[in-house]
Amino acid sequence: MTSNLATQLREGTSKSHTMAENVNFIKSFLGGVIDKSSYVEMLSKLFFVYEAIEKAMEENKNHEYIKPIYFPELNRTQSLKEDLNFHYGENWLDNTKLSAATLDYVNRINQISKEKPELLVAHAYTRYLGDLSGGQILKKIAQRGMGLEGSTGLAFYEFNEIDDESQFKTNYKAALDSLPIKENEALLIIAEANIAFTLNMNIFSELEFSLVRVILGKSRTIVNSIQNFFLKVQKN
Repeated sequence: MTSNLATQLREGTSKSHTMAENVNFIKSFLGGVIDKSSYVEMLSKLFFVYEAIEKAMEENKNHEYIKPIYFPELNRTQSLKEDLNFHYGENWLDNTKLSAATLDYVNRINQISKEKPELLVAHAYTRYLGDLSGGQILKKIAQRGMGLEGSTGLAFYEFNEIDDESQFKTNYKAALDSLPIKENEALLIIAEANIAFTLNMNIFSELEFSLVRVILGKSRTIVNSIQNFFLKVQKN
């Protein structure tokens, strides 16, 4: 008998999933409108999130709910570090502070890791299945939007230890369904998955403000250039 948790999670987070896709930063990204500084800022925020998730999964890898879905080949911390070294330089971590939304996310992971580790299932599901499902599409969008070649600076989207991503997702969902879910715990995991979506949306909302600042800054630069041009014309 299976818990059918994978289906319950998909159906129970469908509204949150739609809301996340409609955050302006994500809509712009999916539309190919990518500001490199905002994109790299996103990577730095995700680095701290994945670092917390992967530390928590490692610490709880023998828990009855975590062991079946503990797949180190999914880990993203190292690939994010590679991308950030490429985009920022190797000393980027020394000059990076956690934003408010990132800190909230990390604190949530750390809290449930200690108090209710079975809820880590929700965070692993939300991040890793999303990465596997849209990774190659997002990689191509980022590649085009920033004029990158090959996979350099795009390691985040590469799962080099997974030969067949589609089959892996099938296996992962089967592992979710194999969890020894106790009465009412599926509802708690689904609720936590919706919290995970909200925490992600908060991060993307911060990035939206960063993107607006960049656009406004570029607009001012263009306006100033036009004004300077006409001043020179008038003087001549």
